Amino acid sequence: MLIPLIKTMRPKQWLKNIFIFAPLIFDVKLFDLYYVGRTVGGFIALCLISGTVYIINDLVDIEKDRQHPKKRFRPLAAGELSKRSAIVGAIVIPAITLPLAYLLDPLLGVIITTYLLTQIAYSFWLKNVAIIDALTVASGFILRVAAGVPLVEAERFSPWLYICMMLLALLMSFGKRRHELILLKETANAHRNSLKEYSLSMLDHIISIVTASLLLAYALYTFSAPNLPQNHTMMLTIPFVLYGMFRYLYLIHVEGRGGAPEELALTDRPLQFTVVLWGLSAITVMYLFD
Repeated sequence: MLIPLIKTMRPKQWLKNIFIFAPLIFDVKLFDLYYVGRTVGGFIALCLISGTVYIINDLVDIEKDRQHPKKRFRPLAAGELSKRSAIVGAIVIPAITLPLAYLLDPLLGVIITTYLLTQIAYSFWLKNVAIIDALTVASGFILRVAAGVPLVEAERFSPWLYICMMLLALLMSFGKRRHELILLKETANAHRNSLKEYSLSMLDHIISIVTASLLLAYALYTFSAPNLPQNHTMMLTIPFVLYGMFRYLYLIHVEGRGGAPEELALTDRPLQFTVVLWGLSAITVMYLFD
């Protein structure tokens, strides 16, 4: 049962938890081994808790997943993992992980507990409410970023980055909803109640608004955040963010992808190249020009 349980925890999606490293990088403590170690510990805790959330989500949606063209291959839906084993895992993993998170840092424990409770509410209720479902997903990303703040005792982490993170999460979430509508077509309502409240036209309008807001928020961050170099060299990273957003829009509108944003990050070379260039340029500005 161990391998199906690990598959149900969706290790590929643990990539989302790298956002806990944002405070470490943007508080200019990337090369401090003490804070790196604490952040790695927080990352592992987040991976285990987010894995628990996926187990719970699959338990709740097991019957709907069996009717989905892709989700029916998940271990629970396919019968590779028993409900009993999944329930045991969903209880034991947080029972071990949460106390360790509190030992690492009490505030980290509070944030991860909040994340777990929010995502449980999402699995049972909130994912069936249009717009609230996307906002709940976005809150999970914000909590991932917030989890890294106490671990590095951040002093220079700009609140603008929380706004950017929220908008980025909303962009991916609404992009995923759009992909689901196209993929499932007339059967969309049978898989998720909130999908009947969406339309392609509405989602395209929302995505346009969120995209423009994200670019504006990041631009404001680059020249107004007090912790950045006074010569505004961080503005040089804006073209990478702009291209990254355009590339993502191309993938969801032209290639019809976007159902799993983490897969795009792992498979699309232009997107990967842009993220690497943005990361290197941002680190260079913050660590060499400060």
